[in-house]
Amino acid sequence: MTATAHFSIGDVVYHTRLNYRGVVYDIDPKFMLSEEWYRNVATSRPPKDKPWYHVLVHNSTHETYVAERHLEADSSHEPINHPLTDDLFATFQGDRYTIKGKSN
Repeated sequence: MTATAHFSIGDVVYHTRLNYRGVVYDIDPKFMLSEEWYRNVATSRPPKDKPWYHVLVHNSTHETYVAERHLEADSSHEPINHPLTDDLFATFQGDRYTIKGKSN
């Protein structure tokens, strides 16, 4: 059984272990990458049966794959500077982005 995601697409988040901000652009209900990736990258061994998030990293061109337990809501109320934010999102509303083509 997989857990319900705490964050939604468009939420601005903070990575508590690696100290960066980002915006969620996709969510997997459980870990969906390879075992090799998990062994080599997920060194803290977060649970695979909880949500994992695809995140655009602030002030970078990087994207990351992050276990929910390493994220918290970002409290800066500042937008994310990433080249894909304008492609994926319509507007910034202080703590989240609205997805293009959808109204909230």
